[in-house]
Amino acid sequence: MDNEDAVSISHRDLSSEALRGVIESFVLREGTEYGETEVPLDSKVAAVMRQLESGEARIIYDPVTSSVDIVPTRG
Repeated sequence: MDNEDAVSISHRDLSSEALRGVIESFVLREGTEYGETEVPLDSKVAAVMRQLESGEARIIYDPVTSSVDIVPTRG
């Protein structure tokens, strides 16, 4: 999402159900390679949640495309 109109949304502002949905959508879309062993969805969701809580990642909403994404925080 390179849109300058994108809005950062705190994960704390979302209900637990909405946050879980955003994270699951991100994890399933990314298709990250975890090696030979299969990593359970709950483990992937927990890892992304830790990144959001630590400030390593953030949720952004793009009003032009009406889409949500999770991106690394620029340090």
